[in-house]
Amino acid sequence: MMNMQGLMKKAQEMQKKMEQLQEELGDVEVTGTSGGGMVTVVMTCKGMTKSLKVAPELVSGDDKEMMEDLVVAAMNDARTKADAKMSEETQKAMQNMGIPPGALGGGLPF
Repeated sequence: MMNMQGLMKKAQEMQKKMEQLQEELGDVEVTGTSGGGMVTVVMTCKGMTKSLKVAPELVSGDDKEMMEDLVVAAMNDARTKADAKMSEETQKAMQNMGIPPGALGGGLPF
């Protein structure tokens, strides 16, 4: 028979560690790019955009639509990298707590 009290304590510890990890990752920055580096976005793993840099040749050009598409692509690239970093760090934290991969249904626990 499982020790329910021990299991509850372990679950509380895991929740606390996941909350701490989520807070820490809020300060971790990733960089997304598009157009071969013509647009660069720096974003936190929580999705807050910190900076946007656009190459001068895009600003002086007449192709406003292309610039908008490149900004969106760079933001999506940064978001994808942020999601990957959060997933990677969550998996590491779970392994450090002795929880096997996929034990929580494969999704992020927060």
